[in-house]
Amino acid sequence: MSSPDLGGVVVATALPYRADASAPAGLAVDYDAYAAHCRWLVDNGCRGVGPNGSLGEYSSLTDEERRRVARTAIETVGDDGIVVVGVHGPGSHQARRWAEVAAEDGADGLLCLPPTMYRANRGEVLAHFEAVASVGLPVMVYNNPIDTKVDLTPALLGEIAAIDNVVAVKEFSGDVRRVLEIREQAPGLDVISGADDVVLESLLMGATGWFAGFPNVFPAESVRLFELATAGELEKARALYEPLVAAFRWDSRTEFVQAIKLGMDLVGRYGGPCRPPRGPLTGEHRDQVTADMRRALASLGVG
Repeated sequence: MSSPDLGGVVVATALPYRADASAPAGLAVDYDAYAAHCRWLVDNGCRGVGPNGSLGEYSSLTDEERRRVARTAIETVGDDGIVVVGVHGPGSHQARRWAEVAAEDGADGLLCLPPTMYRANRGEVLAHFEAVASVGLPVMVYNNPIDTKVDLTPALLGEIAAIDNVVAVKEFSGDVRRVLEIREQAPGLDVISGADDVVLESLLMGATGWFAGFPNVFPAESVRLFELATAGELEKARALYEPLVAAFRWDSRTEFVQAIKLGMDLVGRYGGPCRPPRGPLTGEHRDQVTADMRRALASLGVG
């Protein structure tokens, strides 16, 4: 039986590709490299991984690739962590099907946006999450009003929280005031920080997890930040956090996938290219990410 607790540091995993002229956009998923990355994250103290999120470029994958990515994470992590699979889809029938597939393959939980290509109203949002939650796995709903144009407000989350198996919300509005408001209006719902550049503020106000981007780059240090924040060691947490925030801000920008992959390259991991519609960073953006990463790495005594 899966645990309903989806907290801790769960990394929204970036996905490596290798050149292959016969693959979509000339890039084939490198499953072996992905498995090694998932293992590295868990070995460095992360609670688990989240395949097929936006950072994992799920919308650029074929159905076969998308399922195999999730299976790779599940098989690699095994009993050493949790795997929270992204089941985002344009409609509830698609999202529910991805949830059923994730359950068949052994996922511990699901991450789900509202309908991804339609500005759903309240009733449609509730119906969407009811369909996904009916599969039986713990569900973390995902509030990303920037991308979906649907805002899961604290009041709406109060209603969503009444759905069986909905256990958490990944909060990506960037408004840290919401942490307490969600806890007031949906007291049974765990609040998970979804934006790296407000993670400390969110954890100090009661968030119980971090569904994270930049821990793809420095997982052990990110786990240390989470532990300091949840232990209330504010001075130490701030000292670790402040030099990282400039890099973390890229997690909330349009080019976040490219920026995090570049960060991985800069620390000697493999980030590599993205599939369309994401192209390479502009020279200006690449220079800024590099500068922000160098500051972060210098503070950590790396590089």
